Amino acid sequence: MNTALESRRSPATPAGTGRGDSRTATATAPGGDSGSGTVPGTAPATLTVLEAGIATSVQDLGRPGLAHLGVPASGPTDGRSFRLANRLAGNPENTPALEVTLGGLAVTLSASRYVAITGAPVPVTVDGVAADDATLIHLRAGSVLAIGRPWAGCRTYLAVSGGIVTDRVLGSASRDSLTGLGPDPVGAGTVYGIGPARQVPAVPLELAFSVVPSGGPVTVRFRWGPRHELFSAADRHALTSTPWRISAQCDRVGARLTGPPLAIGSVDLASEGTMHGAIQVPPSGEPIVFLADHPVTGGYPVIGVVTDADIDLVGQALPGDELRLAPVY
Repeated sequence: MNTALESRRSPATPAGTGRGDSRTATATAPGGDSGSGTVPGTAPATLTVLEAGIATSVQDLGRPGLAHLGVPASGPTDGRSFRLANRLAGNPENTPALEVTLGGLAVTLSASRYVAITGAPVPVTVDGVAADDATLIHLRAGSVLAIGRPWAGCRTYLAVSGGIVTDRVLGSASRDSLTGLGPDPVGAGTVYGIGPARQVPAVPLELAFSVVPSGGPVTVRFRWGPRHELFSAADRHALTSTPWRISAQCDRVGARLTGPPLAIGSVDLASEGTMHGAIQVPPSGEPIVFLADHPVTGGYPVIGVVTDADIDLVGQALPGDELRLAPVY
């Protein structure tokens, strides 16, 4: 059974349709950020990080197409939620935004802007007041927006109308945790510029859902290959029948699965290219699902590749979550 939560923001009432108070008014109609544009001759608008949380990073859609140069693609771990956040904020989908792991972020803006929050559902406060529905908030200049710990999933996205302005490396603002490419890790006191305010689209927020694991078994689909024939029929069956668990060894590079190890034994395999979603089996026999910051090559056999449609669920899974792998033939 695939148990996933389609959620908006309110932790108290996940399916609620309440609107925020006067400081956190949710937009439901077209309109720009009144009074939030940069006036000629004034300082550019900024976002200041007051608290960074344990693993917050700047991400855009990464550096695809450079694997032949040894450069990972990187980008958001949950691409679906990242794109949704930018759409809600009126930004192009590749606009830099913040990926927040397990909450703990607090920010303030120097100019009033709409901000969108998607991905793992979290408690959100503005100046200490809980937001009834934090999918889209008009954040006034000087107010403090704080993101708490998710009650499902692990990665939340914060997009600001106009987007975060930061240095780009090889055309991307994504922070790659494996290679160190991209902006420095987000820390308390970091200040980012934000671009000119954009028109916020008239998106019915009731349709703005993120999909994250909700604590029950999650089934993700995969395709066999390229090295599945190195495994016995019994081990291929074990891969699809085992209720795997996400181990504590999970980050933006990959998620190790725990369960009865596959008996791959000693394999003399030259290093070869890997891709997002690859299920690599190291000598321990415990599969690793590669995520956004995965290496571009590996010397262990890849038994299958998780589909693009389902890899975001793996990126949102927490240690201890049950994961089942379903082959697509």
